[in-house]
Amino acid sequence: MTARALVLVLLVAVAACAPSEPPPTPPTFLPASLSPAPGSASPADDEVVVLAAGDVAACDSDGDEATAALLDVQPGTVLTLGDHAYPDGSAADYAECYDPSWGRHRDRTRPVPGNHDYDTPGAGPYFAYFGVRAGAPGEGWYSFDLGAWHVIALNSNCDDVGGCDANSPQAAWLIADLRAHRAACTLAFWHHPRWSSGIEHGSDSRTDTFWRMLLDAGADLVLSGHEHHYERFRPMDADGGPASAGMISFVVGTGGRPLYEYGSALPTSAARDNSTLGLLRLTLGPDQADWEFLSATGGTFNDAGSTGCR
Repeated sequence: MTARALVLVLLVAVAACAPSEPPPTPPTFLPASLSPAPGSASPADDEVVVLAAGDVAACDSDGDEATAALLDVQPGTVLTLGDHAYPDGSAADYAECYDPSWGRHRDRTRPVPGNHDYDTPGAGPYFAYFGVRAGAPGEGWYSFDLGAWHVIALNSNCDDVGGCDANSPQAAWLIADLRAHRAACTLAFWHHPRWSSGIEHGSDSRTDTFWRMLLDAGADLVLSGHEHHYERFRPMDADGGPASAGMISFVVGTGGRPLYEYGSALPTSAARDNSTLGLLRLTLGPDQADWEFLSATGGTFNDAGSTGCR
């Protein structure tokens, strides 16, 4: 063997015995599609973000694309407030109208059903589309913890689920859930608003039992849709009157469908708008919530503030 060949053999042997370096660790980052939009404050380590709206998608309009574009640049858990896929909540409505826009965020969505979801008997396509995230078929109520907050999803399509009164299966479940989860901060959401200044539907007394049970248990925020507009109420008591220690209610029917006219404002109505589609962004901390209405492209309305937990 020549000297040159011997050197090559030795170099190969040394290289084979040398410890291999692990591949570089890829950087950890938030995907660009979920980076906070310009002007939106990033949540602190002990805060979580919720993005909420209802009354979303139809194939004959593109409002849902405008609000889905907001979701594309906002991190957080998405709460849908019912009436996802018009006109009838059919499998085709979900596949062709809802899925191409808001469906991009299905994996981080927690829904409640609306009346249009029940235009198809039993809201079957709704439960099939969202799966376990929607609760048990035939019920549609469930709860989960998000940061320091307990979040309760209720089904306000009362005639389809055995009622919403104090003797209903859903009310019994709600009482048990509130007793089992005595969180410092609680948020509940359903489709039909207990309080609304709208003239298309208005306040819905069918959910009065929910409102009173949550108020008695010390809950803080209630979100609904159904009325196609945005409205925020000052803290209210059991009868909808002003109360410094009451619950704050939001109506956020601004997910994509054409907006409705208002009637006279209820005495506790604090802010409302029917000119702009958009999302309610909630930043939920250990003992408070910050809210901000995010207008879709072209909208100028804004409503922002904060409240402590009760």
